[in-house]
Amino acid sequence: MGELNRALVEEAAKKSDLLWLDIPGLPQPRAAWHVWHDGSAYVLTGGEGEQPLPGLPESAQVTVILRSKDKGGRLVSFVADAEPVEPGSELWDAVTPLLAKARLNAASHESQVERWATESWVMRLTPALEAAQAPGDYATVRPVPTPATTAGAPPRLYGGKRRRVDR
Repeated sequence: MGELNRALVEEAAKKSDLLWLDIPGLPQPRAAWHVWHDGSAYVLTGGEGEQPLPGLPESAQVTVILRSKDKGGRLVSFVADAEPVEPGSELWDAVTPLLAKARLNAASHESQVERWATESWVMRLTPALEAAQAPGDYATVRPVPTPATTAGAPPRLYGGKRRRVDR
């Protein structure tokens, strides 16, 4: 991934706690909260009360869509390598406290990291390719052809606003 795209991805991921994952086999992308750490996004899925992202643990690659924190619209999307983080590994020990801190609506914060080790997956999403879409690339997207037409030019209005006369 080019330096400019990598910087854009990193900045967008750090500013927004939400991303969208286009997981193979699902009809549409799913929203997921995440933590950005050391060049990768980390997502928690599975287990009682955690965000359901079916198919993510089995996927080798997913498309990640990052939104603008200001406007909420798509800012950049890219293909990411998806790999599970093994419980007890150095990476697990570094990332799970960050995820636990970011987990806002947990049913119980008591022993949640231990529960994740047995019930859930922590997935590492690392950018693999050039950004699929970045700002300025959206003009290349063409609308789907349609037989629909417009009725013609809108009617012209002369004289500006009509004023009501008080009686």
